[in-house]
Amino acid sequence: MRVLVVGSGGREHALAWRLTQSQSVSELFAAPGNSGTAALGENLPLADTDVDGIVSAALERSVDLVVVGPETPLAMGLCDRLQAAGIPAFGPSRAAARLESSKSFARSVMDAAGVPGPNYRVFESVSGALNYVQHYDHPVVVKADGLAAGKGVAMCANREDATYAIRSSMEERAFGVAGETVVIEDWLEGPEVSVFGFTDGVELSPVVAATDYKRIGEGGVGPNTGGMGSYGPPHFWTDELAETVRQDFMLPVIRELARRGTPYRGALYCGLMVTDAGPKVLEFNCRFGDPETQVIMPQLLSDPVEVMLACSTGSLADADPVSWSDRPAMAVVMVSDGYPGTYETGFPISGLTEGDWDPGSVVFHAGARLADDGDNVLTAGGRVLACVGIADELGDARDRAYRRAAQISFDGAYYRRDIGAEAIGSPATVG
Repeated sequence: MRVLVVGSGGREHALAWRLTQSQSVSELFAAPGNSGTAALGENLPLADTDVDGIVSAALERSVDLVVVGPETPLAMGLCDRLQAAGIPAFGPSRAAARLESSKSFARSVMDAAGVPGPNYRVFESVSGALNYVQHYDHPVVVKADGLAAGKGVAMCANREDATYAIRSSMEERAFGVAGETVVIEDWLEGPEVSVFGFTDGVELSPVVAATDYKRIGEGGVGPNTGGMGSYGPPHFWTDELAETVRQDFMLPVIRELARRGTPYRGALYCGLMVTDAGPKVLEFNCRFGDPETQVIMPQLLSDPVEVMLACSTGSLADADPVSWSDRPAMAVVMVSDGYPGTYETGFPISGLTEGDWDPGSVVFHAGARLADDGDNVLTAGGRVLACVGIADELGDARDRAYRRAAQISFDGAYYRRDIGAEAIGSPATVG
């Protein structure tokens, strides 16, 4: 089979890495891909938002399956176009992808499905939003309604913070049209967890969970990022909690979307907070998370091609049951100096190929590209690499991830040293 992965981040490299381990894959393409996917197949010079170009390339190359990584092409209807052209596509339709592209839509679906979440209000006017927070004496979370590259969420401890977040989103258009409408939610307390499952619009596979560390600084301080690290399974995760989330949170949403005539197919991402009152949904996303994918792809025991094809064709019930390993994995993300603000790119990355590598570790490329010589790798983004360790114990997985990170260098490289510290009891001492 010929498989095309759409996207250019660490998530897409992890997906491509796992897909090429399937015996059914004969050729892999990535659009546009990165230096990591270039080592696994052929990168195509197409932006992941070039819907026409991707459909044409898939037809020209007789692609048998397209796996869409990022949310933006899903929200643009890429899977609709591919399916219409007769090409199986792993990912939801444009209508179903509104579960992520519109937070107000997602809340309406959750309400109809009876899924617990924080109290919330939706505002389309600045004055209405400002008036609400002036008379609401509790911490809130202000969210841009649309897609904002993971940066449209503001944790507001007081009225001043909330006022700033509302004006920034709705008046100053910090997130463009995505912030014209905002959703204001109660601030919840508790550990967060990302839960993922495969679905064909009717069936839902067993789920897998991982954490995500959003803040740039150790101890969870500083601005939000796209993700500084991840590990799974979380130390508080249980089989009972997994089945509760699957049965009471994710399946009801899948059934509600089907009832509305917009069946959801692909990877379903449920972002939870485990509060003292029980788990509550913070958000649903329409794809695998990043950097969580770099943790869960090594845990996927099933053939990814078989599973993804079954999802895209509505035949998950006929496929072999999806199986996940319970071996812990941890990802440590290396970023450019200045990220998530202004940063420079084009710096050589050393230590990727030379050295004595631990076979229980792997490096997934994200903001990295091949130099013109075709051999050396240069930084090309804020989040550059994810170093992943896999082991029988979480502490050993952490040591492998940090040891691998310590062997890699580029100008201005930075990574947090406390990924998984709350589960293990201390920050990393290696790396």
